[in-house]
Amino acid sequence: MNVVEIIRKKRNGAVLESAELKFIIDGYVRGTVPEYQVSAFLMATYFQGMTKEETSEFTRLMLHSGDVIDLSTIHGVKVDKHSTGGVGDKISLPLAPIVAACGVPVPMISGRGLGHTGGTLDKLESIPGFKTNLTINEYRRVIAELGLVMIGQTKEIAPADKKMYALRDVTATVECIPLIAGSIMSKKLAEGIDALVLDVKTGRGAFMQTYEQSVELAQALVEIGTSFGKQTVGFITDMNQPLGKAIGNWFEVVESMECLRGNGPADVMELTYVLGGMMVVLGKKAANLEEGIQRCREVVENGFAEKKFFALVERQGGKISYLHHPDRYPISKHRVTITAPRDGYISSIDSLELGLSVISLGGGRTKVDDVIDPKAGILLKNKAGDHVKAGDVVAECFTDNDAAAEAVIHRVANAFTFASVQPKSVPLVISIVDKDGVRPFSL
Repeated sequence: MNVVEIIRKKRNGAVLESAELKFIIDGYVRGTVPEYQVSAFLMATYFQGMTKEETSEFTRLMLHSGDVIDLSTIHGVKVDKHSTGGVGDKISLPLAPIVAACGVPVPMISGRGLGHTGGTLDKLESIPGFKTNLTINEYRRVIAELGLVMIGQTKEIAPADKKMYALRDVTATVECIPLIAGSIMSKKLAEGIDALVLDVKTGRGAFMQTYEQSVELAQALVEIGTSFGKQTVGFITDMNQPLGKAIGNWFEVVESMECLRGNGPADVMELTYVLGGMMVVLGKKAANLEEGIQRCREVVENGFAEKKFFALVERQGGKISYLHHPDRYPISKHRVTITAPRDGYISSIDSLELGLSVISLGGGRTKVDDVIDPKAGILLKNKAGDHVKAGDVVAECFTDNDAAAEAVIHRVANAFTFASVQPKSVPLVISIVDKDGVRPFSL
């Protein structure tokens, strides 16, 4: 086959056959199809999309580019969660140990930061010593011991996605539903799960910025999961302002610890409990969502969830002393404060701008091989709807980059808008999507 002809065919909007998709994917993994041609294929797909059949086949080929893990010897219904990415989205860190503490095994294979959004692996690796690159055998051992494991893709797990994921990040081809669906589901189907809960973001800080796009993505993901025999439920959640008040890898770990102690920001706690409650339901440890949420609250209140996270960090090589004493963590050279220009209410916070600002501060990547500064980030002092007075600090920025410290001030300041009247509150969890369709979410 001719790679150029396959790229041209997709560029012109034609449907690719299974053999053509396989030729591109297998060739990229083996190194016979170069990165620049895969970049062209990704861009052609970004503009032309894929049919449902192409998307399903693309996912299947990505899945079988490596091993599919068998966790049948692990007792219980194995359930994972995936977020499509947001700013300040640290939900996986408190969520996984909470659900595991409820008796549901959580095998979690996560990704790195993508575009303006943070990645679970980068957050975990900000904990000194934490190893996310376990072998498949270690992965099995850890979940057998703890009922929980959190790692990155190994060379055996969907290797095509591992390479393509990083390439999409630096070729402006992230926001494409077939590519997102194939990437997410190939990883999740490979990790040995029985069921999956999806957090599909919508709004300014999401890859899918309109509600309609988010529903389309959620339906595609649920359809793929269901077709592979996995119980799959999705939630559409708001990402028009950051989740919580911490943006940046280490800051988000610290905020996650507050959540495990029941003291986290209200929005982070709400979303953690809704997603966790559904995972507990799919794991057959609760009869309905309300009961699942209550189970999650109980393991936070009695400290079992926090103990589970400490056990995971120690088991995967991390130093829990920093979790007990975050003040001992290295501090950035520069701390820049952003203040309110006048009295009034914060009417909105542009999460996309803050996500991009964190990259400039050193907390994200612009190239595949960029090294992240785990202590770089932004701490919000207020959220949308809060009343502030002129001169009040609304955000603090942290970086070791001398130039970034000054350059980012105006960008972060301009991410806040103010009004004389309090804005209307919007629901954090908007809709639920499952095999039966889409419906408004309510408890």
